[in-house]
Amino acid sequence: MDTIKSIKIVVTAVGTAIAAQLGILALPVFTLLGLNITDYATAILAAKSRGEKVSSGKGIRGIIKKLGMYILVCLGGVVDILLAHGGDSIGLVLPGSWIFASLVAVWLICNELISILENLIDLGTPIPPFLMPLARKIKDTIEAKGGSSNG
Repeated sequence: MDTIKSIKIVVTAVGTAIAAQLGILALPVFTLLGLNITDYATAILAAKSRGEKVSSGKGIRGIIKKLGMYILVCLGGVVDILLAHGGDSIGLVLPGSWIFASLVAVWLICNELISILENLIDLGTPIPPFLMPLARKIKDTIEAKGGSSNG
């Protein structure tokens, strides 16, 4: 029991330290992490329904793809830092911090939601009819605000 208690303490301390550093970006990043894990698990479970084989190579590619998502969030953060720094010199005041990093994270969250819903559909789970269109609408709205249309 002491080992489990120690693990809980370490996880809580690390999570709190990360949340303190990320500030407003903590919620989207932790949400993305939870959805990454859920998507990975549901994809493995749905593979059989799709007639796909689960392999370590495919699994590693999936993990690398998930890690790439955090690189994208970091790049959004770099844009935020550059705009905050450059904006100061031209008198531009941003309405908040981590704006672009948050937009990137929410866009990725929508992608994960869509992927999880697709996995659940392949597993035969009944899906409320409004969930998929809602996730796609949020994603489309973010793309429109950002001026791009990546798929």
